Amino acid sequence: MDKEDLHMLRLMGEIDRDGNHSQRELSSKLNLSLGLVNTFLKRLVNKGYFKMTTMPRNRVKYFLTPEGLARKSRLTAEYLRYSVSLYRDIKTLLLNKYQEMKQKEVKKILFFGAGEEAELAYLYLQLTDIQLVGVVAETPSRTRFFDFPVAGPDRLKEMDWDMILLTRLDDTEKDRAYLLEKKIPTERIATI
Repeated sequence: MDKEDLHMLRLMGEIDRDGNHSQRELSSKLNLSLGLVNTFLKRLVNKGYFKMTTMPRNRVKYFLTPEGLARKSRLTAEYLRYSVSLYRDIKTLLLNKYQEMKQKEVKKILFFGAGEEAELAYLYLQLTDIQLVGVVAETPSRTRFFDFPVAGPDRLKEMDWDMILLTRLDDTEKDRAYLLEKKIPTERIATI
């Protein structure tokens, strides 16, 4: 599924829920530029997926047509196939990473990061013998991660772990550099 189809699906879903939003409100709600929302709406109306009705005070209400509903259903099915495929890829990636760790005789790990990536890593860690002993964040934004307190960098000093798994994907090089700065040996840092 390409980005444009995903944006259109989100836009169609939002309008299907409530066709009274202004383009500016849709732009804000979907985190898209106003010009992009306008372009997508024109395209969807021209393709016959929406009808417009003018409301008082220069407002427009959008209605999903039967053709629009069918297109939205096809996009939803495509999105679900894409999501399941992505989920399988992440599962394979994580299980392979844990297998590599097991071959290196890693028994206890720390997660560096406590976001959604860490949640997936934790889910698949349950299928292994490797034990999570803690969760560290450079600047903790939450206090708990499942049964673990989210600790600050001082937790790195406790040497009750064999390896750190970087579980934030937004800037792994920055995180790796941060850990190296904290004198963590490179062979004890793993990335997803």
